[in-house]
Amino acid sequence: MSEDSCRADVWLWRARFFKTRTLAARYVEEGRVRITRAGVEGRLDKPSRILKIGDDLVFAVGGRVIAVRVAAYGERRGPPAEARGLFTPLDTPE
Repeated sequence: MSEDSCRADVWLWRARFFKTRTLAARYVEEGRVRITRAGVEGRLDKPSRILKIGDDLVFAVGGRVIAVRVAAYGERRGPPAEARGLFTPLDTPE
């Protein structure tokens, strides 16, 4: 994989939104993650879909709506402080 992209399931796991990559993959497969890239909205349908820096993601986990912009890919699943550097929070959609 090139360094200018990252799989959706890997990124969600590295950013610590899910405890395991398997959980992240299942969430994506169920169509529960929306993506906006270059003004075009859609749903992630496969865990192998590629995310790019600047993509906006919206999904609900644990009763909370999470809206973030991909800011970096990361090289590993690091501590929470490192994971927070992978995204920029967005205003929650109405």
